[in-house]
Amino acid sequence: MNKAAYALKLPQSLKTAAQRLAREDGVSLNLWITVALAEKIGAVETAADFFRLRASKANPADFQAILDKVGKNPPLPGDEMPGG
Repeated sequence: MNKAAYALKLPQSLKTAAQRLAREDGVSLNLWITVALAEKIGAVETAADFFRLRASKANPADFQAILDKVGKNPPLPGDEMPGG
């Protein structure tokens, strides 16, 4: 496995919390941050794949049919576009 060094600047509160959690898990801070980063990457990529798959199944005609049901009624109070 290739390794790359990266100087990470964290707010002290995050570093303190990460150190505490790493200590509780019995691992180094470096390993704890690496695992946390890997988990985040996995979650983001999984979500992106999910939405990409959903979008590929989208049918513009179905969307238009939903919009056609709205008609010309003004938006309900609170649903207006920002800026009026």
